[in-house]
Amino acid sequence: MPGANLTRVEAEERKSIVRGPMTYHVDLDLTRGPKNFLSTSTIEFGAQPGSSTFLDLIANEVKSVVLNGKELDPAEVFADSRIQLDNLLEKNTVTVKAVCQYSTTGEGLHRSVDPSDGNVYLYSQFEVPDARRVYAVFDQPDLKAVFNFTVTAPQSWIVTSNQPQIASEDLSGQTEDGTMAEKPNEGIKKVTFSATPTMSSYLTAICAGPYAEWHTSYDNEDGRTVPMAMYCRQALKDAMAKDVEYLFDITKKGFAFYAKTWGVPYPYAKYDQIFVPEYNAGAMENIGMVTIRDSYVFESKVTDALAERRVVTVLHELAHMWFGDYVTMKWWNDLWLNESFAEFMSTLCTAEATEWHDAWATFCSGEKSWALDQDQLSTTHPIVAPINDLNNTYVNFDGITYAKGASVLKQLVAYVGRDKFFEGINHYLNRYTYSNATLADLLAELEAASGRDLNTWSKKWLEEAGINTISTEITCDDDNLITSLALKQTAPTDHNVLRPHSLAVGFYNEDPATGKIVRTDQISLDVDGERMLVAAAIGRQRPAFLLTNDDDLTYTKLRFDVDSLEFACKNLYRFDDALARAVIWLALWDMTRDGELPAKKFITTTLAMLATETESTTFRYALAELSTTVHHYTDRTKRDQIAKYVAGELWKLAAAAQPGSDNQFQLVGAYLTYGTLGDEEFVANVQGLFDGSVVLNGLDIDNNMRWALIHALAAVDVMSNEQINEELAKRDTTENREFAYGAKAARETAKAKAWAWDQALHNNDLTNSQLEQVARAFSGSSTEELADPYVAKYFDAATWIWKNKTFHMAETLIGDLYPVAADPAALVEAGDAWLAEHTDADNALLRMVKANVENSHRTRMVSDFNTSLDNDLDK
Repeated sequence: MPGANLTRVEAEERKSIVRGPMTYHVDLDLTRGPKNFLSTSTIEFGAQPGSSTFLDLIANEVKSVVLNGKELDPAEVFADSRIQLDNLLEKNTVTVKAVCQYSTTGEGLHRSVDPSDGNVYLYSQFEVPDARRVYAVFDQPDLKAVFNFTVTAPQSWIVTSNQPQIASEDLSGQTEDGTMAEKPNEGIKKVTFSATPTMSSYLTAICAGPYAEWHTSYDNEDGRTVPMAMYCRQALKDAMAKDVEYLFDITKKGFAFYAKTWGVPYPYAKYDQIFVPEYNAGAMENIGMVTIRDSYVFESKVTDALAERRVVTVLHELAHMWFGDYVTMKWWNDLWLNESFAEFMSTLCTAEATEWHDAWATFCSGEKSWALDQDQLSTTHPIVAPINDLNNTYVNFDGITYAKGASVLKQLVAYVGRDKFFEGINHYLNRYTYSNATLADLLAELEAASGRDLNTWSKKWLEEAGINTISTEITCDDDNLITSLALKQTAPTDHNVLRPHSLAVGFYNEDPATGKIVRTDQISLDVDGERMLVAAAIGRQRPAFLLTNDDDLTYTKLRFDVDSLEFACKNLYRFDDALARAVIWLALWDMTRDGELPAKKFITTTLAMLATETESTTFRYALAELSTTVHHYTDRTKRDQIAKYVAGELWKLAAAAQPGSDNQFQLVGAYLTYGTLGDEEFVANVQGLFDGSVVLNGLDIDNNMRWALIHALAAVDVMSNEQINEELAKRDTTENREFAYGAKAARETAKAKAWAWDQALHNNDLTNSQLEQVARAFSGSSTEELADPYVAKYFDAATWIWKNKTFHMAETLIGDLYPVAADPAALVEAGDAWLAEHTDADNALLRMVKANVENSHRTRMVSDFNTSLDNDLDK
């Protein structure tokens, strides 16, 4: 497929033609107005004489192409986002001058205007292949090069890139052809940066604008002093100033931890972290200059879970400086070499080098639950995924690549031993410095260090999809001494592979002194095959609860023995260890969504846990899956009654929580999502919080909480669009505009849903973040009556969305416009029909639609299961 997509075969063919060393000289003129910028790219590269290849470029206009001194006609050589290069020499120079377009979708060079002060902020985002939106480039990871950037920008702007700035030339307010700057009264400068080390194009970066800035330095382990900086919008300067020293400190702890753990000091010239608006991802590991979404600059109170996630994100991107940047995958099938390692290492670093000591419980509740969800869809894939083209790559930034991969790495550490694992990593980093590597390269180093054959392990864990289930079988004598303990492993029929597991079985009992449930014994063992006897358990006293996968060492579904299951449901809130609670809760949630544990039992267990849970991410996910259970999995005939009951319990818990606590804050936020039309008690509580007539001690109604209340009132049609506009006018900021769009889309009227649908699909002036708010609110609050008309509309629109939107916008729309509140039977029928009729659709589109439809199948199945039971919560 030619054009914006790139196949693996094409990339391999181009790699066989294009040879290094390769050097880029990229000049960007950012003074051409609010829509476009001028890009000039000169590339020096080797090639097989007489061969042909192509450059990647997405541009409005190509002004000129000069290859080896010869002018080429752009009309002849530029088509389908490619520039054809024929009759290449052994050494070549090509210069491409083009007019490129700023994006408002977070792809390429994004341009954001802050309504609070009118400031313009630019930042680049190039992963997977969006450097081509900014300059002509061989945009694939294994064609590494040295990059030289120069940028023309307004005099007052800060301009940053991967390398330190080495010169700034005053151009006296004009560009080379006399075009004035965007601000006519302001001068213009040309900034030059030093040459980069050899690197992949997707890791290059440019940021420009009147960012606020802070600076410090780090005494690197190799004796160098590494300059460090942080940047954010001026509107967030005061909020950022409160956290700058803390974030610098976290980053420095990461430098030290990674250098010590891997034996390789930080390799680059500087380290900037720039917090940018309207960002699609959490952050991006551009070499020497990480971009991070500026929702991580906290103007209002946030959950401890989000505060911890910010730390993990900072450390995740820092880990990429080694995994992904210093050593890069050859092709996107080894994306996990980047993401799984960064996710694993950032969690390890967070747990061992920061104050967030329960980071592995956070990982279990948050990241691992994401993996388990996606791994049970037909769209699952091996961790080392087959990637045939770029569109396949996009959809693999998922729970398999990140969370399952990280969990399997934790298992690998247990399998080969921590010291040997990191010895192998040290050899891997040193052997492939500034180059590309594959899974085979990594395994060779780990095998050499550990002495263990990892070929079979890799095939089962990394190259096969799906998840196993380990269940516990136990028998005891009359004295309650264990006579047999077996672990039974099963696999799904469509991914029938049994894996080796290094794990532990924990024995848990009540501590009489505290009343807590604590671990009193543990057995470590290797499990392989269908059934494994735990010989070391025979003769020991049966505990109140048996936890297979104690310490969460492996990646598997769990099924407890009958007595342990009953004990967990009654006593989960009493378990002393945060990680044990997270592992048990995740197993209970998995059973619930599989239709094996009644929704009633999961709801009562979770409500009891929420009264005492101290780990913020577990608390957050418990609230989220409680909501899913209540609104989608419960008995349909009693759903409204159950939802009202749970809402009442959440309000009671919020009122009883410690004033100002994270639990109180999260409980109120969860309660706000339970409103229904005509619920006078809900309206009174929320309206009271909004106008101050209802007070929860310690709850601060700051900017974001105020907008959460507005959203909740709009969702029960108490807040009008006019009132929302009045609230926005009081403080018109980037964030509040997004909140306002979401509130309007959340209103429970047919007119509001029609408006939201139209805005999401057809208002091209919406930024990516505004569109996301509209789409999520459209489907997030709809009743079945309002959602049903959009079942047919959704499937009619899916192909149009894919053809007419950029990938990230299509991903948002196809995911968030799915009318989940509609009758699941209607969604299943329409979805299955669409899939049957579109077997030839692009695989990435099919995967997104399939995931939605299969979740509707699950919803119908689980709801039917619970409808067949006695579901009175007061019994």
